[in-house]
Amino acid sequence: MKKPVYIIDASRTPFLKANSKLGPGPFSASELAVQTGKNLLLRQEITSSSIDEVIIGCAIPSVDEVNIARVISLRIGCDEKIPAWTVMRNCASGMQALSSASHSIQLGRSDIVLAGGTEALSHSPLLFSTEATRWFARFSSSKDIKNKLNQLFKFRPKMLMPIIGILKGLTDSTIGLNMGQTAENLATRFSISRADADEYSLRSHKNSSANEKQIHSKQITSVYSSDGSFFNSDDGIRSTLEFSNLEKLKPVFDRPDGTVTAGNSSQVSDGACLFILASEKAVQKFNLKPIGTITDENWAGLSPAEMGLGPIHAFLPIMKRNKINKSSIDIWEINEAFASQVLACQAALDNEDYCKTHLGLNKKFGPIDYQKLNIAGGAISLGHPVGASGARIVLNALQLLKDKKGSKAMASICIGGGQGGAMLIESCQ
Repeated sequence: MKKPVYIIDASRTPFLKANSKLGPGPFSASELAVQTGKNLLLRQEITSSSIDEVIIGCAIPSVDEVNIARVISLRIGCDEKIPAWTVMRNCASGMQALSSASHSIQLGRSDIVLAGGTEALSHSPLLFSTEATRWFARFSSSKDIKNKLNQLFKFRPKMLMPIIGILKGLTDSTIGLNMGQTAENLATRFSISRADADEYSLRSHKNSSANEKQIHSKQITSVYSSDGSFFNSDDGIRSTLEFSNLEKLKPVFDRPDGTVTAGNSSQVSDGACLFILASEKAVQKFNLKPIGTITDENWAGLSPAEMGLGPIHAFLPIMKRNKINKSSIDIWEINEAFASQVLACQAALDNEDYCKTHLGLNKKFGPIDYQKLNIAGGAISLGHPVGASGARIVLNALQLLKDKKGSKAMASICIGGGQGGAMLIESCQ
């Protein structure tokens, strides 16, 4: 990258647990982003008329918000002439939006871009089976009473059994494995025990709880629902969690001896995270005060059955390109899809054979210092609204750089389907 891409400001909503027993959450994905975007603009001298482009990541937009970026753009007051588009790269959709915005600025197409991600997983749809869909089609196309009655006799109550959309979406169709099963693959390959995963999960909750006021609250925009309720904190953090609570939970996939449980996996959540990115020209024109820069980013592919190793495949080329070593990075973020997945990344980095065979290194890279990795918790305790998480870890890294007076941060994320994404961030403060 030759032209600098400045981060002017960023904010996120609280991440709210998707409770299926209570139905959809109080906010649609667009509403979460609209409230966040409006608050961001109120904090700046620029207005919505200054924005050149809106790019939003979202994995499961509702059927009435298909190009959700356009919905958000118009609702926050952007001119109708401003283009807006939605990107989808599974768990990295929010990071992809930042990457796409950075490219637009690099190419000189835009000077100010509103970018990030949003997701309301509690609004994920229930689907009819293929059998039910075909029955409805035949019934609706029947021309007379006789044919309609004939179709009615073929109806079976089991056709009304819904398919949970998010579970179908979290299954890789090319290999037939759920994301949790790919995490079990990694646990087996690198001998990660159930106790190891639960210990890491407990660490995530403790770190999030310890940093709730100093780090997380400073990132959050309060959001208000239509009934007047307001939400100003993440509701997935369990400050009183004990190891004994975690070890009681049953494995979800490989029963009875599997590693992955509901307690050591990321939480299904609703949330949004948006950034204002700007070119050097815009910084000077509007007298903006950048808080950071996007220095570099990279995307990588690997086996879908081991998708959780995507982060290390993505960030190592960045380090090689920029000629920086491990000690140069002050803050590391590896999105916590599963505890065993983060631990597997550490184990792979500490495995000489894996580093030589799969990462193109001459020797093992070595694990990342836990005093620098996910030190304010992650998706296990905060939640994982798929479209927003890639942006959230970048914002969290920026906030930690400011708090710790650091210079460089690496945010990385695994991606369903066998990919990884990473972004190198530098602080301007």
